[in-house]
Amino acid sequence: MEKTFIFGHKKPDSDSVMSAIGLSYLKNKLGDNTEPRILGNVNKETKYALDYFKLKEPEYLNDVKLQIKDVNYHKGFFIEDSNSIYNGYQMLLKEGLTGIPVVHGDNEFLGLITIKDLSHVVINDHFDDLSTSYDNILDVLKGEEILRFDDDIEGKILVASYRSTTFINNVPLDRSNILIVGDRHSVIEYAVESGVKLVILSGDSEIKDKHIEIARKNKVNIIRTQYDSYHITRLLPLSSYIRTMVRSYNPIKFEENEYVDTVLDVNNKLKHTNYPVVDKNNKCLGLLKIVDLNDKKPKNVILVDHNEKLQSADGLDEANIKEIFDHHNLGSVTTNAPVNFRNMAVGSTCTIVYILFQEKGVKIPKDIAGALLSGILSDTLILKSPTATERDREAVLDLAKIAGVDYQEYGMNMLKAGTSLDGMSKEDVLYNDFKLYTVNEKTFGIGQFFTMNFDDMKKELDQYIQTLDEVSVANEYDFLALYVTDIIKNGSYVIYNTKGQEVMEMMYDTNDIYEGYFVPDCVSRKKHVVPLVMDVFEN
Repeated sequence: MEKTFIFGHKKPDSDSVMSAIGLSYLKNKLGDNTEPRILGNVNKETKYALDYFKLKEPEYLNDVKLQIKDVNYHKGFFIEDSNSIYNGYQMLLKEGLTGIPVVHGDNEFLGLITIKDLSHVVINDHFDDLSTSYDNILDVLKGEEILRFDDDIEGKILVASYRSTTFINNVPLDRSNILIVGDRHSVIEYAVESGVKLVILSGDSEIKDKHIEIARKNKVNIIRTQYDSYHITRLLPLSSYIRTMVRSYNPIKFEENEYVDTVLDVNNKLKHTNYPVVDKNNKCLGLLKIVDLNDKKPKNVILVDHNEKLQSADGLDEANIKEIFDHHNLGSVTTNAPVNFRNMAVGSTCTIVYILFQEKGVKIPKDIAGALLSGILSDTLILKSPTATERDREAVLDLAKIAGVDYQEYGMNMLKAGTSLDGMSKEDVLYNDFKLYTVNEKTFGIGQFFTMNFDDMKKELDQYIQTLDEVSVANEYDFLALYVTDIIKNGSYVIYNTKGQEVMEMMYDTNDIYEGYFVPDCVSRKKHVVPLVMDVFEN
């Protein structure tokens, strides 16, 4: 069964991470093959929750772009360098391909042979010299073993085409010769006495016992074949090791993890038909034919806690979105086919996952209950946020009981862990819980950070403004703001990029907005911030 990745948005918060973990557990219990992933570093709050319930942090997922491993290329299609040119050609014909990778030893990639290479060698090269094995010759000539002393056969090919006396008197023979001869016993005797490397008997010719004994004494290899001399001279060169054809040891090749769009970019320049596929250790995995790129299997994904393309994994358009579970407004994610989309007006995606457990009748274990509880408490500010619903409260009470914690005490400790500024840069604070949005071709980002003491941040307000200005310019954001939510005061201090002054004034319908302005009762990005920004850009 193919694996499905479940993940939240690029700047993972507790709800996105924990809903992915909980949903993956549920899906796997129901027989699916899923794996929770994260698209960025988890924040301190989430780390606290993971450690508290002894949960493994999901692995990082860089993107869901199509890779060569997602393409149905010719896996396992290659040939050992000790195999014959003839067998390589037969493999090409059988598979209908025009290239074959050559490997050595433990499938180490050596080179690429193409039909063009083969035709060039056969037509233009001289096949006087042979470098092969006894077995290759037997195979290609459909021969019979008469005498064998050497596994490797190297030498110059000769054909006994003259009259016997002419040949014996004018053609010197030695250990470097490979002789093709019919039932010409005087020539055979001359060859075995001269100690040639190999005698190939054509047309199933007979050989005298005394000549076999001389050959045995001089360690002369002998093979007999039904083919006549003409066909032997045509086939014998093709028994050479295929490695003798390798002209280039550095052809363009791709690792299996390479992106398909990279392959296409390279091919637009080179216009090759075939590309070897290797692993990171240069071991050959097979052959990619450019037309194979049409037969691909996109990665299967399930989105949680978001349905905005900008917030999701790179390459989402190339993936197969199977399902979406979210509690936000409808965003920009589109699909090529209908999908299951569970969108509910609740305070947390973890609440939706909790409801799914109830619907499927699956028991929630303690650690998964702790994960879902953490996500709900985080997104609803321990049920104090206006986004919290009765269903969130029901879920919290049940999950806290299963997890064995006092949800208020645990929730406060978790939020406190997330408010620490130790070791965090200004950009870290911005991206601690950050989301991107688009409306009318405008892009804006809203970061949210929880605190119990804004005074420490206020001392460095200028530095935060400078960071927001730099980030907004570098990413071409039309508006960028950081809402610092004070849990005790039940409101948020807002810091924004300098060019966002007008947007802020329109959002709150006042000219008295300034950096560090406190917005009372503003604790939910989803309800209290995003709708105001969208209204500005829409109107």
